[in-house]
Amino acid sequence: MNVEIINPDKTVFSGEASVVQLPGKDGSFEILNNHAPLISVLKQGKVKIVNTQNETLYFEIKGGVIEVQKNKILILAE
Repeated sequence: MNVEIINPDKTVFSGEASVVQLPGKDGSFEILNNHAPLISVLKQGKVKIVNTQNETLYFEIKGGVIEVQKNKILILAE
């Protein structure tokens, strides 16, 4: 899956991932390959990304919105 994390100043992350875990407003959730289309609100917390080299990356966010469509994940974060 192609993942982009964008904040108002810059692109924080852009790359391929096999798993993305997010702090949703109503609880944490996980996105895997071929996930159904989704738009959701995010709360403050950590975004966990496992890239295709099996490395785990963490990004702290203050909130935001996620859009998932056709194996592309766009996270607009504060």
